[in-house]
Amino acid sequence: MSKALGSKYTIETSEKAEEYYEIVKDLLNSDIVKEMKNYRHHYSTTCYQHSLNVSYYNYVVCKKLGLNYKQAARAGMLHDLFLYDWRVEKRKKGELPHGFTHPKKALENAKQHFDLDKREEDIIIKHMWPLTVKLPKYPESYVIVMMDKYSAMVELGSYFKGKVSSIYKNVKPAKRTH
Repeated sequence: MSKALGSKYTIETSEKAEEYYEIVKDLLNSDIVKEMKNYRHHYSTTCYQHSLNVSYYNYVVCKKLGLNYKQAARAGMLHDLFLYDWRVEKRKKGELPHGFTHPKKALENAKQHFDLDKREEDIIIKHMWPLTVKLPKYPESYVIVMMDKYSAMVELGSYFKGKVSSIYKNVKPAKRTH
């Protein structure tokens, strides 16, 4: 069962997430997208979970704004389809860091496995703006820029919440002196 961090809805079974699931279920069931579960992304979050978070929140925000929420949801699920551990991969001399280069790799992989239109391509390739330099072309591309950062912050918060909880779990309360 899948769930976006911060959401109360299980994507495959919740009535509230039914429309979203119908939009992305072919992606979620594809072997190439499932492979994203093998790569850590932000702290303890996998690339798959991060992409699911971004995809779901892209869907929610774009739907509320009257934008193309279907394309935003699908592109969000594919925006980090780079399939390598960027902490382990060695950069070649003169090569830009992962943050600058992975949108292109994700787009190449997505195009190889799925039919994308120009809007979905722009959403994927520009999700790291302003690092990607070229301005996003569509409103949905700006939404993913924000949802990608939002999701990373939620993932970071979730990780540190777990760390802090585990530290204080073994701490005994101080005795009162008065």
